[in-house]
This record gives sequence, structure tokens and C-alpha cells, in this order.
Amino acid sequence: MTKHIFVTGGVVSSLGKGITAASLGRLLKARGYKVMMQKADPYLNVDPGTMSPFQHGEVFVTEDGKETDLDLGHYERFIDENLTRNSNFTTGLIYQSLISRERAGDFLGGTVQVIPHVTNEIKSRFLRIEEQTDADVVITELGGTIGDIEGQSFVEAIRQFRKEKGLGETLVIHCSLVPYIAAAHEVKTKPTQHSVKELRSMGIQPDFIVCRSDHEVDADIRAKIAHFCDVDEGCVFENSDCASIYDVPMHLAEQDFDGKVLDRLGLERRERDMSAWVSFTDRMHAANKKADTTEIKVVGKYTQLPDAYLSVIEALHHSGVHYGRHVKITLIDGEELTAENVDEMLDGADGILVPGGFGQRGVEGKILAAQKARVEKIPYLGVCLGLQVAVSEFARDVAGMPGANSTEFVPGCSYPVIDLMPDQEDVTEKGGTMRLGAYPCKVAPNTLAAEAYGEELIYERHRHRYEVNNAFRQQLIDSGLVISGLSPDDRLVEMVELPEDVHPWFVASQAHPEFKSRPTNPAPLFREFVRASIARHEGVDRHEICAD
Repeated sequence: MTKHIFVTGGVVSSLGKGITAASLGRLLKARGYKVMMQKADPYLNVDPGTMSPFQHGEVFVTEDGKETDLDLGHYERFIDENLTRNSNFTTGLIYQSLISRERAGDFLGGTVQVIPHVTNEIKSRFLRIEEQTDADVVITELGGTIGDIEGQSFVEAIRQFRKEKGLGETLVIHCSLVPYIAAAHEVKTKPTQHSVKELRSMGIQPDFIVCRSDHEVDADIRAKIAHFCDVDEGCVFENSDCASIYDVPMHLAEQDFDGKVLDRLGLERRERDMSAWVSFTDRMHAANKKADTTEIKVVGKYTQLPDAYLSVIEALHHSGVHYGRHVKITLIDGEELTAENVDEMLDGADGILVPGGFGQRGVEGKILAAQKARVEKIPYLGVCLGLQVAVSEFARDVAGMPGANSTEFVPGCSYPVIDLMPDQEDVTEKGGTMRLGAYPCKVAPNTLAAEAYGEELIYERHRHRYEVNNAFRQQLIDSGLVISGLSPDDRLVEMVELPEDVHPWFVASQAHPEFKSRPTNPAPLFREFVRASIARHEGVDRHEICAD
């Protein structure tokens, strides 16, 4: 029977519940258990696909095409499993499902209520992922903070689910802030006591408490929390800030966190093998200590919130560790780039990356960044929109198409080298209607893309509505642009690049390869882009840069 672990948060948001949950998932998988994870978000949006990255961070896309919360990216990177659309659901999705059923007459004229209908629908989501994945353990993170009005139906569903499953089949981990008061020179337990009191008032007694703090929470403080919150003293864990999120699993393992979880669930304490993970973190810290850094400048539009490019940043870090180098990432606002300051703003860049995005703001700055990379032979990686601006720049400055652009930004431009995909023309709704999820791509032989992937057919995840306009494809090819990736039917351009005799490394992908990057297995295009950037920084041929 599948065991269920629920992770809740108290006092404040952004505590790192997702990292705590993902770390536990990694530890349990390292003990040979099949782990699946999901996020329950109490907001009314059906999914985060229409939400601003400034509010919500990046939208993470699953293999099967679901737009999800960014925590799913953490889950995938930590447990190294592809999650599905069943791994993220919201209040909006729950209500949408219930209202559709009510309109269809499924409730036979009965009154539809929060209890039992909403809570039953939530519980069905807990069971659905269990049934479809055959997991030994399902870890569910509840978004938000205990005490939020919008989260109450989820907490009630968890209470009911625990009662129905019976003793030993579920457990609750409560992550709570233990703040440090500088004037008093001590950490304070009262916020955690009140948070647990609130949780208990809703019918849930946590089995474990994880104390989040920027200072050490010593044994005496943890014992005090255990006493006032009615949990076993050995079930309160310290999770103070680590140098990296990737240090958290071993920090918790040193406190026997996973072992005690297994004991509470009645599961065997199999031997834990974290050797690959520890090897990665050791190499990461060794690389970060190096004074010499390779600088990669990311030219985007949501640069005030780094979480908007979370998977991109992590994929770059994974790649840097792969080669034993420290990679410095600088975010540049494309809206601030002009012809007058582009050289100054991008000065010192060993590599330039333009990530995905929507809307016209900052596009001309991104085109200038692509131009600088092309002309000055700086390694360049374009992701989604980064491909589209690279093609527009090449069309303008090399292929003789002045004013070339995307019809997303300039509908009446003379050379619409980027245009709306034909199957998107009649789409009016915004949410969940783009080209989403993993699609196949044929990789052209003897290209940089082929060297990176080492395979003729690859699958990468997508999230876009616009594509390279086939009416201009041949003109671009004749001018020297290499089409290095195509859909199997040859209809859609998936990757482009410049020949190696023209540029040392210039590749762009319509897909988002960052979503599949893992700490111990970096995304191929990111890996080779970082390799080329390191080579530029060190003044050597990129083939001289080898894995650490």
C-alpha cells in the first residue's frame, strides 16, 4: 500500500517547504523506494500558466504538457523523475472539475458543498497520483501557510484522508519559521508554537516539525518546541540555511530524518546510497571556491525576480559543476539594452543566453544581445524566444530582410520570419492552449546540436505559440543559417545554429531544455554552451574543456 507524506508550512511563506519535501524524496529514493511528488496550491487559478512571473516565478512544464508550479522543477531535479499533470493541482482546478460535473447533472440535483464534495475531489487527487504511478511513497506539499482561508479545504481533506487511510499509512511534516531576534541574541519558538496550535485546531497533529531559520536551532530549542507542540523530541529537526539547496538532503540525513520517517511509516530502513549526490555537492563546493569565474549574462525581461528563470539558472550551475568551474550568472534587463550601451552592458560576457518570454517589452534589447554574440563570436544559447530573436537578428543583418520580426510583436512587419503556428490561429483562450510538453525533434548530423545530444531523435519540452515562418526558411538557409533540428514531419524548425567555421558556438532551441536538466546530468545544450563559454574565458579550444 502506498504511503502518503504531507508537508505543510507555518508562520510565513517562502520557507522552503518544496526543498524540504524534495530533499526527503531524494533520501527515500536513495534507499530504494519509488517516490512520486505533487504540489497542491490553494489559489483559484486553474494553473500558473497565465500568472505573471513577477508574482509566481517561472512556469515549469511537465513532460506531458502541464503548466505547473516552479516547485515541481525542484522535485524533478532532486528525485530525478519526470512528473506528470497529476503532480500539481489548484483550488481553481478542483472547482472547475466540480462545476463541470454539476452542469452535466452528475450530482442528481443535490447541493454541491465544500464538505464533502470539494474535500472528496481533493482526496481523489491524492489517490490518483498513487494509482497512476505505483509509487511506494507519495509526498504532497501544501502551498501557502497554515491559517490561510483559501487553504482550509485542503487541510480538512488531509485530515479526512489520514483518518480513512488509518494509522501508519500517512504522516504530516510541518515546516515552520524559527526567527532569530538580533536584539535578544536568540531564536524564538513562539511563532512555531502558534502555527502548530493553528494546525491542531484544524484536526491535524504533525508527526514531525522542521525548523527553518537563518541561525542554528540547537537541541534545547528543539526540545522546547517538541514539548509545547506535543511531538516526540527526536522528531523536531533543524534546517538552518545551507550554502546551497543541494546541501539540504545530507543536512537532514545527518539528523536521521529519512530513517525516522521510514520508522513512522512502518517501512524497512534500507541502506541509503547518496554517493552520486555527495559527489556532485563536493564538486560544486570545490568549483565555487575557485576565484576564477566564467561569466554568463542572461538577457531577459523578468530580471527583478530570479525565480522567473529558476530552471535556466539551475541548468547553468549544473553545467558549471560538470566541468569543475564556477559560473557567475548576471541577469540583464533587455529593456535597458540599447545600441549605445550594449557593449558596456554585456562587457566581460563569456557567454550570452536569451531565455523564453512573452510580450514585446525588451525584445529589441534581446535582438541586440544576439547580434553582439554573433558578431563578436561570443558563445550564445537561445531558448524559445531566444531562438526567435536570434532568427530575427540574422534575417535583418545577414539575410537582407530589414525590419524582420515576429508577428507577435509587429503584426504588419515586412519580413515576418516568426509567425503564429497554424494550429494556434483559432485559439482564443490563454490558459493551457500553447504547444506544451515534450515533442520529438530530428537532429541534423554534423551539427553542434548533434554533438551535444549524441542522438538522432530527441525529446524536449515546449511552451510557445510562435514558430519560424517556413516561407522564409530557405532564404535563411541560403544566407548561412543552419537548421539543426526539425520536427519529424519537417514542418517545424526546432533548432538553429551557425556553422563552426563562422562562429565557435551559436545554438538556439525552440524548446526549453532547462526543464530536464539534473544536478548529476546537465541538459546537453546547456552543458555544451557552458563548455564553450569556459573555453572563451580560458582562451582555449572548447574540446580541451573536459568533465571534472
